[in-house]
Parts: sequence; C-alpha cells; structure tokens
Amino acid sequence: MRSKLSPTAALVAVVMTAMLTGCNKTPPAPEAAAAPAPGTPGPSSGGAGDYASSAKVFEERILPIFKSPDPSSCARCHLASVDIKDYILPSAKDTFLALRDQGLIDLAKPEDSKILKLINRGADDPKGAGLISAKKQKAEYEAFAAWIKACAADPALKGAPKPEKAPALATKPVEVVRHARKDQMLESFETNVWSLRFRCMNCHTEGTPQNDKLVKENGARVAWFKKAGTEATMEYLFSSKPTDTENPEKSLLLTKPLGEVKHGGGIKIVVGDQGYKQIRAWVEDVAAMKKGKYAKAGDLPPTETGPRQFGTEAWLRLNTTPAAWNGKLLQVDVYAWDAKAGAWEKELVATSDRVSGGGGWQHTVTLLAPAGSDREKAWEKGKPSLPPGKYLMKVYVDSGEKAKRDWQAKLGPDEFVGQAEFQAQWREGYGAMTVVDAGKIKK
Repeated sequence: MRSKLSPTAALVAVVMTAMLTGCNKTPPAPEAAAAPAPGTPGPSSGGAGDYASSAKVFEERILPIFKSPDPSSCARCHLASVDIKDYILPSAKDTFLALRDQGLIDLAKPEDSKILKLINRGADDPKGAGLISAKKQKAEYEAFAAWIKACAADPALKGAPKPEKAPALATKPVEVVRHARKDQMLESFETNVWSLRFRCMNCHTEGTPQNDKLVKENGARVAWFKKAGTEATMEYLFSSKPTDTENPEKSLLLTKPLGEVKHGGGIKIVVGDQGYKQIRAWVEDVAAMKKGKYAKAGDLPPTETGPRQFGTEAWLRLNTTPAAWNGKLLQVDVYAWDAKAGAWEKELVATSDRVSGGGGWQHTVTLLAPAGSDREKAWEKGKPSLPPGKYLMKVYVDSGEKAKRDWQAKLGPDEFVGQAEFQAQWREGYGAMTVVDAGKIKK
C-alpha cells in the first residue's frame, strides 16, 4: 500500500528527483545568474534601497509568466504534470515563503537556489525543443534569478517568520512528474509503438523505397516513422493528427490500421490484438497526461514489467490452417531450445498475432528479451535477430472473440489449440518466411 505525500514533501521530492534522475550534469547557469538581467533595476545610492523592491521585480517579471496562457519551458523535458507556473502564487510574499520554506531558495547564495537549477535543467541539451523554447527557458531563468536576488536583499522578506499555514503550490506528486518526463515516456513508446513498425512493411517508415513512393502520391504525412528514430517519431505524434487526446480510441493511429478510416494498406490490426493493445495503451496514457488526469501516484497506469520488445522483418507462416480458424485472431508464441539445459527456455523469445485467413496465417515476429538480460543487451547494440535452429510454437485462437469484447484481455488456456516443434532459419523478408504446416500443431 502506498503512503500519501504531504504537499511539502511532494514538492521537495519533485525537486530531488529532477536533480537525481534528470540530466547527468547540471548545465552552467546563464550569466544573468551572477548579475541583474538587462532591464532589472540595479544598485542605487546606499541604504536599504540598494536593490529594487522585490515586489516590483515580481510584478514586472514573475507575474507575466504566471498569467501567460502558454506552457512554460518545462515542456522541453515534460509532456505535462509540471509547469513553472506551479511554483508561482499571485502574491509575491506567498510565492517567496512557499519556495523559501520548502528549500527552493538559497538566501545566502541566491544563484545556487534549487528552483533555478530546476528551471535551467536541460538547457544545454541539443535534443531539446526549438529556439523559442530555449529563449523562453532563458527568460524564465533570468526572471527568477533577478527576483530571488532582490528577495535576498530585502530584510523584510529575508527575516519573515515561517507562517502557521504554508502557502500551497499547485505541484504534482513526484511519481506523476517523473511519469510525464519525456525520457521516461520514450521507453514506453519504444516498446508499445516503435517495435510495431515492421507490421506496416515500411509503408510509413521515412526514407524507405515503399515510403518514398507513397510520399510522392499522398504527401509527407504518411512518413510518420521518422528516419531520425524513436524520439523524433514520438515528438511528431505528440503534435500531429494521428493522436486524438480527446478520444484516444478514435486516433488515426488506431482507426487507419483497423480499417475504420480509409487506409491504402488495408487492415493491419484488429481490436484486442497485440498491436491494438500497445498503441491504444500508449495513446490513452498520453491523453491522460495532457488532460491532467493523473493527480496522484495511484492514478498512474501499472508499471511495465514485461520483456523488452524488438520489431523484426522476419516472417512466420502457418500453412493449411483449419477452416474453423478463418477470421479469428490467432496468436503464436515462440520458445527457443536451450541446448545446454536440454530443454525449452521458460521465457518467450518471440510472438506474433493476426487474424487467420483462408487456409493460412502469416505475420512478422516481435522478439522478446527480459530486461537486463544478455539477449537484450546484444539486440540493443546490434540488429535484433534469432539464430537458425529448433523452436517450439504455442498457438492460441480466439474463437469466442474474447479480445474483441475486451481489448485488454489476454489469450490464455481457453484459447490454446496446441503446439508444434519446428526448424527456422529466420531470414528477413516476405519471400523468405519460415513456414510451418498447421497440421503439426497438437495439444
């Protein structure tokens, strides 16, 4: 059972998490941290008025950030759940007290304040968002640096007693903030969407001959698997029509391959198959984050604990499948032979599913490797592939359309129709598929 964090503990946890799990090194602070930014009132002639009123700096430089309808530069690293506005209150004094009493302002060394480090995180990341976000991040940093410096020179604020009831900030729990970080989301995207790219036979993979042809015919929108890789593809999908955050199940990422919307490539998935499950789970998660549905850790989806998935262009076919299987979702799970142990491996090494056609079934296989295993490390470094040899397939047929009724349902013992040993070369390409006679499948 998870314990609930107090608002104060949650904010401190957010900052510590950002410091410990964000970029490996904190980028150097802009020059404005050491001196008032251009336009900031500077030293005058002695006494308590050496620096401009901290309230005036707050009003001129911090409140505009708070009132702006645009997202802050936090979007460089987070999809949602965190915004610099969450650390600002309408009152200058309340904002100061909230940040000071939660350890985010260092009055002795204003330039070392944790809130500044949090704002500046990722500033030197070349993969960050564009120039506009970079300028916005610098402006936000400089505004806070100038205001905190003015606060540190304001005796009334510096010595203000801790209030009986601390001002509340609109920050989210650390688990929610971490979940919405783009580097965390990228792992989920790689597993749930990127690994499925070969189901499309490269029709949507930028730079392939198939895609080049389709781009000439239909425009650049068909090239949504970006040549630059997973991160570029994910960023594109965040801001494009294929994802519908208001109605995730209506996203073109789903309705096109389902055939609900005209699709030149035909039907590629059905409701409840592995591809549908993965894409929908990812789109639902993105929609929930963007709409602020995750208010506490318990609202988050279950942590992914399954094996790492690797898409391939290796095809597997079952010949002469029974007529009773036609039009039914068929799933094949593959196990490798362990020659040293003289037994089949306990964990799946590959899987695939698709609706069975008239007299046959065929599809590309997705490879599976336990997280941290030697197999995962090898496939991560090089091209994922299986060696030729002896394998075992277990076959499941959804005759009762269980997956269609509940898209999250898993095929199990009730859908198991049998297994068969087979020899495979695992050559890539449609014309070099591994073929197995379905008549060998026995319970």
